[in-house]
Amino acid sequence: MTDLDEIIEALKDIPTATLANALDDVGKFINSSVSIRPVDPSMRVVGRALTVEVEVGEAGTFSSHEFRVGAMIDRAEKGDVIVVAAKGAKASIWGGMASLAASVKGISGLVVDGSVRDVDEINACGFNVFSRYVIPTTGRTRLHVKSIGGPISLDGIAVDSGDIIIGDSTGLVVIPHAKALTVLEKATLYQKDDLQATAEIRRGISFTEVMKHFKRI
Repeated sequence: MTDLDEIIEALKDIPTATLANALDDVGKFINSSVSIRPVDPSMRVVGRALTVEVEVGEAGTFSSHEFRVGAMIDRAEKGDVIVVAAKGAKASIWGGMASLAASVKGISGLVVDGSVRDVDEINACGFNVFSRYVIPTTGRTRLHVKSIGGPISLDGIAVDSGDIIIGDSTGLVVIPHAKALTVLEKATLYQKDDLQATAEIRRGISFTEVMKHFKRI
């Protein structure tokens, strides 16, 4: 298996905790965010990253035109995850209307180190959103979409466009696209170990013994 789309499809059902274990194995030690969470615990997002860099200021710092959320949606392709480095801004870069437009286009989700709003509307259109904050305040004139497609730092995680983003109720991980196949292979083995360890615990084997046998549970 070498096609990235096939790898992404195979990664869809693997928990982020298992993937984080595999990322440690390939030397990607800063691989997950402690702060960026789904706006609804049932949300899961998987797809290629389209990266966005945002500048942050006080109200009136930027023109309304510089907000450019539409440009983010226009650049994203079906199956992409828009990943926004917004410096933890407490002003919303995203809301219900943007979620509707993105879902109609087939975009997989949004991840932002910053804020979103309109959670009920986001949920109503079934769009997957992960953010640091939820806040009613608009980002217009406070946020400037500076660049799209370049390397970013998301809550301390290096992300390039084309990297694989996976988020679930536990959190968010970033898989470098060049290491995706190796991560998948390792995570698949760990997932099998988890199933076997679960079966052994149910049979009454002590957790101490199970942890000795399975090094990544």
